[in-house]
Amino acid sequence: MPNRTVFFVSDGTGITAETFGNSILAQFSAKPRHVRRPFIDTPDKAYQVVREINDTAGREGKRPIVFITLIDTEVRSIIRSAHCLVLDMLGTFVEPLEAEFGIKSNHRVGRFDDISKSQEYTDRIEAINFSLAHDDGQSSKNLDIADVILVGVSRSGKTPTSLYLAMQHGIKAANYPLIPEDFDRGALPSALLPHKKKCFGLTIAPERLREIRHERRPNSKYASLENCRHEVSAAESMMGREGIAWLSSTHKSIEEIATTILRDIRPDRLIY
Repeated sequence: MPNRTVFFVSDGTGITAETFGNSILAQFSAKPRHVRRPFIDTPDKAYQVVREINDTAGREGKRPIVFITLIDTEVRSIIRSAHCLVLDMLGTFVEPLEAEFGIKSNHRVGRFDDISKSQEYTDRIEAINFSLAHDDGQSSKNLDIADVILVGVSRSGKTPTSLYLAMQHGIKAANYPLIPEDFDRGALPSALLPHKKKCFGLTIAPERLREIRHERRPNSKYASLENCRHEVSAAESMMGREGIAWLSSTHKSIEEIATTILRDIRPDRLIY
């Protein structure tokens, strides 16, 4: 889809508008230009965005698509005056819910209002700090309080998954690499043995692993296809012997991997 722009306009961070909008856009084989405009919470800011939207429409010859999450009715009205297709997510869902619940929404701007009093936010910060401290086997301290320990060969997706679990779900996720010395011994690292029930494995297709490692260390044994095949095979065999559930990250998004882990390790986190 050449010469087409999508705006995500919000009175908060814009994350909700962009996430929801991208989920819808993923249904189309199109790659429009994305523009996020957060913290649009006054008429003056709204008029600035309208000018930008109208300039874009004139330049591209097609009206932009604008996903909005805006509470203030005046700000929403101003954005709607632009030459664009407006998709109002809060209006679409909040008003029918008000009718169904029989109560008015609190019209709170953004999702992070008074965040200092949120236990959920505090838990997420603690989980992020834990995951950073226990990234790539840096520390084996306090693994007893980990919610999950991700294991797998180097570059199989453990770090991004552990950080996603921490940031999105407040899960204390450690990750521990399986290295050639572990395969030579034919056993899990000793630090993991008392916590085997918390372990969840990630594997990856050797060909994909080679591509990722080659970017990091080109033309090395570490990145060779033969070595990647050996490590992946040895890791999968070890996880099978130890009874550790695992999945391949080759064709799965971080969101899919994290949801699978929550379902298998912490199903309580899927109900809140």
